[in-house]
Amino acid sequence: MNSKIETLDLRPLPPYERHEKIFQTWNSLAPGETLKIINDHDPKPLRYQFEAEQSGKFEWDYEKEGPVDWIVNIKRT
Repeated sequence: MNSKIETLDLRPLPPYERHEKIFQTWNSLAPGETLKIINDHDPKPLRYQFEAEQSGKFEWDYEKEGPVDWIVNIKRT
């Protein structure tokens, strides 16, 4: 089983660059690998986008839920 974790700290990026960076990194992951994102708000819109475009291909797990930072592990299945 592959357990690679790719971490992206999105906080320093302008909001309009974040989703593009996330999906560039996501597309480079193999099944079993995880994308960990660190964000300055709850990434609910990102989860909706994953559900629409990657249905059945990911597991979403909050590691930290605010109030200042949110950390989410998105595992490719």
